[in-house]
Amino acid sequence: MKESDKYYENLVDKVMVESTLQKPSADFTSKIMSQVFIIEKNKRIVYKPLISKPVWIVIFGSLIAFVGYVIFAGNQVTDYDLKGSALYYSKMDNLIPVFQFSKSTSYAVLIVVLMVLIQIPLLKNYYDKKYEL
Repeated sequence: MKESDKYYENLVDKVMVESTLQKPSADFTSKIMSQVFIIEKNKRIVYKPLISKPVWIVIFGSLIAFVGYVIFAGNQVTDYDLKGSALYYSKMDNLIPVFQFSKSTSYAVLIVVLMVLIQIPLLKNYYDKKYEL
């Protein structure tokens, strides 16, 4: 060690011996905790949905309009076969291709949809209780 380092070390030792420890007031902890609670109340998470209400209204309105169009304007005379009888078809048939699923695939999709519909409220309830302040 250098001579100047020893001098500073002796000076610090003297100051530490002469100084007394400061003690906080009796209600120090309660004052700090009240400030922490105020900060926590200000930081509370506010729920803001990803899709706003006007967007949901537009989505449902479009869906209802589409279904209404398919139901009321879907069956129209479009073509005649060789015997002259009218062939009817739904416009929905042209919009969506026909898929053939096996029974096991249909059951699997149905079970998955049901499980998701059951789990969503359960998980929402769990996280609401977990983060409730």
